[in-house]
Amino acid sequence: MARRHKIKIKNEREIDLMRAAGATASSILQQVAAEIAPGRTTKEIDDFAGELMQQNDCKSAFLGYRGFPGQTCISVNEEVVHGIGGPRRIQPGDIVKIDVGIVRNGWIGDNATTVAVGEVDEATRRLLAATEQSLFEAIDRARAGLHLAELCGAVEAHVKPLGFTVVREFVGHGVGRDLHEEPQVPNYRPQGKTPLLEPGMILAIEPMVNAGTGAVKILEDGWTVVTRDGAPSAHFEHTVLVTEGDPELLTDRPRTALPEQLGI
Repeated sequence: MARRHKIKIKNEREIDLMRAAGATASSILQQVAAEIAPGRTTKEIDDFAGELMQQNDCKSAFLGYRGFPGQTCISVNEEVVHGIGGPRRIQPGDIVKIDVGIVRNGWIGDNATTVAVGEVDEATRRLLAATEQSLFEAIDRARAGLHLAELCGAVEAHVKPLGFTVVREFVGHGVGRDLHEEPQVPNYRPQGKTPLLEPGMILAIEPMVNAGTGAVKILEDGWTVVTRDGAPSAHFEHTVLVTEGDPELLTDRPRTALPEQLGI
């Protein structure tokens, strides 16, 4: 884990700029998610996101990052994260993960959601509900004075008793001017000492939760991460500000899943 002095503390001006970036990222994510429908290709969805970014005077934080070729990360069913828009047509019953990161005035907003396309089975609904709830369990621990480990451990503590597993190879992160800043934010409780959270820290918290085992692999495109057993995976993400009081969602949006309806 990152040492405390490496974690950037944002001042009020920087936080205001991050609020603006987060609001834009959230708006684009919601509009893109609304376009996901049977028959659309993932490339069409990705292109639509790029058009929205142009309209909102921002650019993709992902396009060109370490060579990534897409405006967004769009991942279907067993694809976990880092999927690339292409000719694949979305089908009824799919779950589509859409991850939108934008740069506005030099600052980044980063968020993700998972969209159920039409009717999906109860097991998949439970996966989505559990994953989104685990995000909020972690967000509730993004509080000054708590150790980062408490936030990280909340994700696995929520999903494991429900029969789901967290992906360990890919993690959340600090975010600001750079897409990936310190600290790393895994979805399990890390061993050893972790830093105390302080007001002004901004974290991208992003549970990646599998219906089967936690094992994943990267496809030949060098980007797309899939579950090794082919089971579906869900992904939700918010950019979160640690304050003197309650955590602030910089990418606030309506919740997708209703865990109480499924007894989660």
